[in-house]
Amino acid sequence: MGKSYTAYLSSLLLFGSNGILAALVSLSSLSIVVVRTFLGALFLGVLFAGATALRRRNEADSRAPQSPRAIASLALFAASGAALGASWIVLFEAYRLVGVGTASLLYYCGPVIVMGITPLVFKERLSAWKLYGFAAVVTGAVLISLQALDGGQNPSGILLGGMAACFYAAMIVCTKKAALLDPDASGQGLRNSFIQLFAGFLVAAGYCAATQGPAALIPAVAPSDIAPLLMLGLVNTGMGCLLYFWSIGRLPVQTVAVCGYLEPLSAVVLATLLLGEPMGAAQVLGAAFIIGGAAFCELSGKMRRNFAPNNKRHPVSQVPTVSRRA
Repeated sequence: MGKSYTAYLSSLLLFGSNGILAALVSLSSLSIVVVRTFLGALFLGVLFAGATALRRRNEADSRAPQSPRAIASLALFAASGAALGASWIVLFEAYRLVGVGTASLLYYCGPVIVMGITPLVFKERLSAWKLYGFAAVVTGAVLISLQALDGGQNPSGILLGGMAACFYAAMIVCTKKAALLDPDASGQGLRNSFIQLFAGFLVAAGYCAATQGPAALIPAVAPSDIAPLLMLGLVNTGMGCLLYFWSIGRLPVQTVAVCGYLEPLSAVVLATLLLGEPMGAAQVLGAAFIIGGAAFCELSGKMRRNFAPNNKRHPVSQVPTVSRRA
């Protein structure tokens, strides 16, 4: 599982710099999302087409008809991509209204939602230790929201950050259920990532055309916008989503939720260092609660498994992973 963790953590570090790159682009937040999803989907589409052509050249093309479970899995991957596109639309607007640091921390309350519903959706049991960490994360989110409101920040930005978290949770759930429904799909990370990112582009482009008119789909890009847009679209979005979606289907859903807090941590640090965004005492404490509570959830589970009698896993801390065929 080492490769899965490495790919997942690498994607989170890339995503953590999204707000910094977006701040360098003069386009509206919606236009940035449209451009980044288009470039990312184009990047993955070229890779997918090349990989498919190479495979058909080297192997006899004896594809069996898609089973109903495989078709349903593809639909769930598309739904997860649509949820991701919707989350980016509201998140990038939240960046503008309340800043990269605050919006990122609110956005990553999404994994808390996932962690809370896993007993119902995935039948994964929550240990008392994870509940303690869950409570710490919620406390941190409340502190950050109160600090933002007391500081005169736009309440709409707080709301948009919460909406982005809900869409984020829906994306994780759909991706995980798609992998569980069709275990073979976990081995097709490039295909799945392209489907998800293309679905995200369709959502962003459709929303942009409906609210601002079709002409808004081709924004006027200044020369100074080209470099950060290419970095945001090809590297952070294309490569980042490839690593992200390839890895989360192979990891336990609660691990995905907990380790995901590396992204807001890196986003807050970069926003403070590079953009000069202020961090009040309550916001610093809230960030500590969120990051600390999330880390506690993961580390406490590992410690209990390591120190259990005869080095056996405690039944409560067991988290099933997605089974894969050889």
